[in-house]
Amino acid sequence: MHYYITYMNMKAEKSRQIGLRLRAAREKAHLTQQDLAQKLGLEHRQTLGNIESGARRLTAEELLKAIDVLGVNLDYFTDSFRLAGEGEFSFRAEPNISRETLTEFEETAGCWIATYRELGKREGQEPRWLAPTLPLNRQASYEDAQAAAECIGQMWDLGERPAESLRTRIEEQLCALILNVDTPQGISGAALNLPRLNTIFINRREPEGRRNYDIAHELFHLLTWHTMPPERVEAVEDQANGRGNRVEQLANNFASALLMPARHVISLWEARDPLIDLHDWMKTVAADLSVSGMALKWRLHNLNLLSRTQMGEIDDQRLAQSRDLESSTVLLFSHQFVTRIATALDQGNLSVRRAASLLELSISELALLIQGYGLEPSFDA
Repeated sequence: MHYYITYMNMKAEKSRQIGLRLRAAREKAHLTQQDLAQKLGLEHRQTLGNIESGARRLTAEELLKAIDVLGVNLDYFTDSFRLAGEGEFSFRAEPNISRETLTEFEETAGCWIATYRELGKREGQEPRWLAPTLPLNRQASYEDAQAAAECIGQMWDLGERPAESLRTRIEEQLCALILNVDTPQGISGAALNLPRLNTIFINRREPEGRRNYDIAHELFHLLTWHTMPPERVEAVEDQANGRGNRVEQLANNFASALLMPARHVISLWEARDPLIDLHDWMKTVAADLSVSGMALKWRLHNLNLLSRTQMGEIDDQRLAQSRDLESSTVLLFSHQFVTRIATALDQGNLSVRRAASLLELSISELALLIQGYGLEPSFDA
């Protein structure tokens, strides 16, 4: 009975996946449900609606017609290492970024996530159905966002330097992925809201302080996506300066409070030596907290520790001449992600050539990546 239930669940999941991909291809082709239903020879529009929702299976004949009408291949519907029609992306990008660039990166990143998910299934890894959320909406105050961040910091035991353990806690508490990637020109990072596998993509060539802030910022979106989903494209700007739409301002306040706990920052401020130049003190504290000097500046202001007059006296260029602008490129992807790839290769669940292709690496680069995370490749480069 157990195997029968598992088999039926797999069939239902496959029908749902095909339905989602059918809808995505239809929308990309700018066809209504009525249009596609007619082209597939379906009598009612609602029949197509049932197929797209997974309530009805697409017959072999209908599938072939859909492939022809929508201009896709069979792999589009059957390849489990592809993410199509599932999840929602939100990008931090330049305002003039092209739709083609976003779509290309979305497809590439989707392959990474689909690969990780499929290999997990083959290993028998059960997905997590429930994940924490924040009861905040657009009417929430900035103080609410800051309080939520302080609460998470305590619940997750992030300590006085949250940046040191935040990544690990997100992976543990949300069963989410945080991947270091090389983003196309104009894209700073992204978040993917995908049932049972939320993901944050971080530009690995950004300064450490910016990477940490991006992780905290995107965490807010993952925790509030159901009540205030972010725009598909968020304009890249100084995340700590309070600009942007309401949701982005809330995310900025959350990220700032999460990475720079009020009690710790206030204690550091009260204990500072007044003879030490303020710029030097701020750069030292920012480096200790692994945030940017500008992020600390605005956090001090929001905590009423820096007046507007003092804010105006700060030389932002001098403040920026610290570790937060130094290049500190990190390894691609993550230990969790690469370990799953290496395990699949070792167990024969994925070929070396396919893995390299999916990750857009050469075979020798794949071997070096695995070794970089302290693992031993099961193949000769």
